[in-house]
Amino acid sequence: MAQAPQAMIRTARLVLDPLHPADAAGLFACRADPDVARYQGWKPASVDEASAFITEQAQRTFGAAGWCQLAIRRRTGELVGDFGVHFPAALDDPIEFGLSLGPSHQRKGYAREVMVAAIDLAFGTWGYRRLVVSTDPRNTASVALCRSLGLRQEAHHVESCRFRGEWADDVIFALLAREWRPRDEGRARAVAPHGTAP
Repeated sequence: MAQAPQAMIRTARLVLDPLHPADAAGLFACRADPDVARYQGWKPASVDEASAFITEQAQRTFGAAGWCQLAIRRRTGELVGDFGVHFPAALDDPIEFGLSLGPSHQRKGYAREVMVAAIDLAFGTWGYRRLVVSTDPRNTASVALCRSLGLRQEAHHVESCRFRGEWADDVIFALLAREWRPRDEGRARAVAPHGTAP
């Protein structure tokens, strides 16, 4: 029987845990950066809006149906980005991931490390059977990451969503649990929300 998702994930270099009130300024700086916001659905207008988002997330139960957002931190505690998980209502329905990293933390392999760990958990400990990722095809880094991890492009919806004042395409990648081979890189542990470091 699958274990309930836990709100802390540790990888070789990173910790994913709940966003804290003190993260508001860092979350705003990352998400409001034009290079990051270009392909993200949510762009906070102020630190206060980022703070309100963190407060709303704190009221959610990690693993409950809907979007849950975690902070991505270096082991030093420095916030480097955020990771979203859309939990479906049932294990047979697809789980969805989304990720953003601050510009100074890109091209360090963090996104791959997080995705490998999260996929291992989704298909292993958590017991889901299918993963999907939705991305703008102009986001070449995201597309390349999905392909490098073995996700299959299943759809390309042309001008399917109104985004940042223009019509944008949406590409859907997917992977089944039986198609995934656990990796040594970015090996993760799910621990209790307020657990101690391993």
